[in-house]
Amino acid sequence: MEKITTVKKFLIEHAKLNPVSFHMPGHKGAAFYKRFGHNDFLENFIDCDVTEIIGADNLFLTEGILKEAQDVYSELYDSRKSYLLINGSSSGIIAAILASVSKGKKLIMARNCHKSVFNTLTLADIQPIYAYPELNDDYDISGPIPPEEIDLLLKNNPDADAVILPSPNYYGICSDIEAISDIVHRNNKILIVDQAHGAHLKIFSKYGITELPESAEESGADIVINSTHKTLASLTQSAILNLNSDRVSHYMIEDKLQCIESTSPSYVLMTSLDINAGILKTHGYELMQDWIDNLNYFYDEAIKIPGLELIDRIPGMDWTKINFSFRKFGISGHELEQLLLAKNIFIELYTGDLVMSMTGIGNTRDDFRAFLEALTEISENRINNQTDSTSYASEENATKHVLAFKRAAIYEIPKKAKRVPLMEAEGLICKMSVIPYPPGVPLVCPGEKFERETLLYIQTLREKEEKVIGVNSAGEVLAGDCHSY
Repeated sequence: MEKITTVKKFLIEHAKLNPVSFHMPGHKGAAFYKRFGHNDFLENFIDCDVTEIIGADNLFLTEGILKEAQDVYSELYDSRKSYLLINGSSSGIIAAILASVSKGKKLIMARNCHKSVFNTLTLADIQPIYAYPELNDDYDISGPIPPEEIDLLLKNNPDADAVILPSPNYYGICSDIEAISDIVHRNNKILIVDQAHGAHLKIFSKYGITELPESAEESGADIVINSTHKTLASLTQSAILNLNSDRVSHYMIEDKLQCIESTSPSYVLMTSLDINAGILKTHGYELMQDWIDNLNYFYDEAIKIPGLELIDRIPGMDWTKINFSFRKFGISGHELEQLLLAKNIFIELYTGDLVMSMTGIGNTRDDFRAFLEALTEISENRINNQTDSTSYASEENATKHVLAFKRAAIYEIPKKAKRVPLMEAEGLICKMSVIPYPPGVPLVCPGEKFERETLLYIQTLREKEEKVIGVNSAGEVLAGDCHSY
């Protein structure tokens, strides 16, 4: 096959495949926009790329059409104020922390937070106090943050300014935000929730569909950041920030947003946010009901497929994320991704034996049927070519990303550091985060020691040609000598 050498050519060729998308973004393609009468936007896409001309309003001083869009989001999410984001949820997360935590102060944060949280630590010289998630021992993925962990950390760190955690996490596992909110507010602190993967949760409940976990907006969080592009209908890199209380001044939020976001905001992205808001306000109930019906249809049929394991509709689980494996057949996550790819099914990510696929507002019943057909064929082919019915699950396939979530000593970040070959870094202290992407959660953070087991896992990821930020092309990490913190 001829190598695709340009971005445009790659994307056009991909679109010609008519792929079945079970990855972000949530709109799943132009058909969704056309369904709701937005052909004019698609046809005039380039002409919509303007700047702050007369009548276009200004993202950092919204008084006209952009304010109207923000007001619709405030109505949808029942927020005090909502803000359009054109640098993704990452910009909202950074702004929320900077508005809530003073320079050099403490932030209680989940160890499985997104890299944007860790980046903010560096920007504002913030001291992290880690809250560690529970672990799903069956699949070696991170679970919820226990409320009692937050309670203990606040008692031991009364000088911390705020608490931040992701809920749901990448796999759809939600923490008990209501309980955590009560604890945080009892201690007169600020609660920030990275709800990048749960922008849809409040919309489901808004229209009376209660089969999914409650959103952070409903559960008492002060600031919630939502990636509307991940599961809803706006374009990639667009998001919203919801301010839900007066514990943080909206002036502070607005000041930090104008510091972090581009001074040339994309009107194409903001238009997609406006379109998303309009569709949710006008057709929200119909869309949420179709989505939940399709999910129930999928799960009810999927449990009939021999050998398929599902992390099913359990309490605290956002099961719009479909997590599954064929480990009983000895199929790794990587192999399963390739088998699905051969059937034109594109998933979000795999770790170890587990594959995670993201459903979205744009998925149709036909998408779910195609997914089920592909999984059924994989099962039948493996059964027909297998003589031993024993489980073939192997420890070699198990993900070791949970190594990041085991409690570890924190050391002083080395002032002097050098590039060190990966397997020679054992015992040294990390200077630059090592981050498998996706999911974008640091495996090793600055101040943590490189352990042999972790280094072996990083090496395995690179051998599989997975993307690992923080390891250069020569296979080196930035590390220095160990000094106790």
